[in-house]
Amino acid sequence: MSRRRTLSVQKKLALLVSAAAVAGGGAFVMASTSNAAPTPKAAAESTVCQGLATALGNNQRFIEDQRAAPDAQSQARIANREAVIEQIKVQQKASGCVVGESAQGSQTAQPGQGGQGQGAGQQAGNGGAQQSAQPSQSAAPGDGGGAAASGRQVCNGSTVTLSGEGGAPAASSNQFPVGTKLKVTNLDNGKSTTVEITSVSGSCALLNNAAFEQVREPGKFLIRRALIEKVG
Repeated sequence: MSRRRTLSVQKKLALLVSAAAVAGGGAFVMASTSNAAPTPKAAAESTVCQGLATALGNNQRFIEDQRAAPDAQSQARIANREAVIEQIKVQQKASGCVVGESAQGSQTAQPGQGGQGQGAGQQAGNGGAQQSAQPSQSAAPGDGGGAAASGRQVCNGSTVTLSGEGGAPAASSNQFPVGTKLKVTNLDNGKSTTVEITSVSGSCALLNNAAFEQVREPGKFLIRRALIEKVG
């Protein structure tokens, strides 16, 4: 074989190797791009993530309050809420949200306000867009033309989310004692539930999973327009 022909064969082999390397690199880049995990959504980007962040924040605030003023049952309550927080984090991950993101959904009542939270703290969970519950004359659909007729409206301006706790429909509150009955109406779909306060939380009205399912909109973990009434 002549020297010229040998060089020609070597050049062809070099070109083939280079082409294979380029193709392989392109395939690697494409595979890396296709396998990249989506960026988790922040609370401000998703109603679902916003509701979960608010639920997480409410439970964290409850734990802080229990540690600040402990009693004989505080350790048990804290252990329970820590388990709830871990479950909320699982839900955040499954929903594509930032795991561990926390926001407060309602403001603790200030002295002299008659026990009604004004919702100032919900700005973190609502991106600054506070939507207060309407006065009693603004009836929710299906409530017979008088949503607030059955009781006194409370928790003005508070959003409503879930605690992550199981069991029969119930609620917890930082303003009403155990045994108090509250009627919670979702003004966006007209659904209502009447629940009994069974424990303390960091929110004016925090529904457990079963109660929240009765009034929620599909796929949402936050009720922005809620009418809350004290009925017993």
